[in-house]
Amino acid sequence: QVQLVESGGDLVQPGGSLRLSCAASGVIFSRKTVRWYRQAPGKERELVATITSAGMKSYADSVKGRFTIFRDNAKNTVYLQMNNLKPEETAVYYCNVDYLWGQGTQVTVSS
Repeated sequence: QVQLVESGGDLVQPGGSLRLSCAASGVIFSRKTVRWYRQAPGKERELVATITSAGMKSYADSVKGRFTIFRDNAKNTVYLQMNNLKPEETAVYYCNVDYLWGQGTQVTVSS
């Protein structure tokens, strides 16, 4: 069965950090471009970070310098390290590969 499973979302205070995980079954991450998106209530889904099969990384301007996407090939997992989180980054975060989407993980940034 091909699926993506996100985890790691939580309630965190402004300025805090979280690490999200996206684990895959049925697809090999090291051969694919993997993307993290987020969708806040009432807003469109937004691309946050991308890592290619070659390891090239790119980020939305709003998260550059604070978020890091990286991959553990042995675990077939892609991570999103998020530092200095802001309240406006409260959203459901999704992992995407080709046409595959995970169920999302909720990140809430609030004091």
